[in-house]
Amino acid sequence: MDVYKITGENRLQGTIKVSGAKNSAVALIPASILANSPVTIGGIPEISDAWTLKALLEEIGGEVSFEDGKMTIDPTDMIALPLPNGNVKKLRASYYLMGAMLGRFKKAVIGLPGGCFLGPRPIDQHIKGFEALGAKITNEHGAIYLRADELIGAKIYLDVASVGATINIMLAAVLAKGRTVIENAAKEPEIIDVATLLTNMGANIKGAGTSVIRIEGVEELHGTEHTIIPDRIEAATFMIMAAAVGDGITIDNVIPLHLEAIIAKLREMGVKIEIGEESIYVPKTDFSTLQAVDVKTLVYPGFPTDIQQPLAVLMSQAFGSSKVTDTIYTARFKHIDELRRMNADARVEGNTAIIKGPSRLHGSTVTATDLRAGAALVLAGLLAEGETEVQDIYHIERGYSSLIEKLRDLGADIRRETILARVAETKE
Repeated sequence: MDVYKITGENRLQGTIKVSGAKNSAVALIPASILANSPVTIGGIPEISDAWTLKALLEEIGGEVSFEDGKMTIDPTDMIALPLPNGNVKKLRASYYLMGAMLGRFKKAVIGLPGGCFLGPRPIDQHIKGFEALGAKITNEHGAIYLRADELIGAKIYLDVASVGATINIMLAAVLAKGRTVIENAAKEPEIIDVATLLTNMGANIKGAGTSVIRIEGVEELHGTEHTIIPDRIEAATFMIMAAAVGDGITIDNVIPLHLEAIIAKLREMGVKIEIGEESIYVPKTDFSTLQAVDVKTLVYPGFPTDIQQPLAVLMSQAFGSSKVTDTIYTARFKHIDELRRMNADARVEGNTAIIKGPSRLHGSTVTATDLRAGAALVLAGLLAEGETEVQDIYHIERGYSSLIEKLRDLGADIRRETILARVAETKE
């Protein structure tokens, strides 16, 4: 079993560079299926999700190279092979293969997707969209079968402004006949990124980033080159880290506009933030003035659900009682029990976590229950006295590229170790 070992209480200083956006990469890579010639995407984070998608595209006949953050995908010889399980189970975003394969081949068989367990994450809005475009969808033996004689543009109203459903319907609609209108579409920056790639490939998409997206179907899409946007969740994680253990840290390769909700909340806590064109500088935080805040997660441009977990660590150092209400994923509080092992004063009531501070955190053995919980525990380990061992780090490596190297460059004492899994002794 691989773990992170972290010796805390080291102050960090320097510049840390943000990788390309995970939530864009996992949609941009499947989008390449729709092209009739090679697609090159630059700035892709070297995370396990990207490697898994590379393997999935190769399974259906794609030629894929991936080095130095650049992925080139030749989709010419791809065929609509079923992908019932295996790699599909490893990541949630494998559902984007449904929209892309349906758009290109008019059929697909995709196993039910995996990923972090954050409570119910249904794909009913995706299916509703595909059906509106003329596809027949059935669930057979744990796999989704999608079939269409042809796809015809339609007006689709999303009951929830789902990022996944918005992107998936876009993927299926760009080659459909006629006009598709997606109403109550999600507005996340990653949707604009996917729309930009598709437009560069020859698609006709208007309104990405607003609540109404209009798509005029085209006959075919061609290859292109595209560079992914920076990962706003990674940038926000590093901003919180800089506030918690930094002696002056510059976060490079950011789009400050994407981070407005986080910047506002950190400033409300008493964190100083200096904004450049493509960078953010966080000077050393004066903990004596760090104040508790209330946070409610919302869809973009509100406060992101992905950041409430890392923020909980900083809240444990603030004066007073902070509250986090998660309206997106109600089960996203598994990190609270782990932080309590490290001496945080925190509890969960329904879909709200209450964190009282300031608390002195102690190193402990903790488990990353999902991607962002793992990021929170790494932050807690950097802040805590003594040694922290973080287990199940594969969750973290699904979303953070070269994390150990980036943190060590700032002066963190963190290393990856392989340990023998502890076998529980049974007494007769």
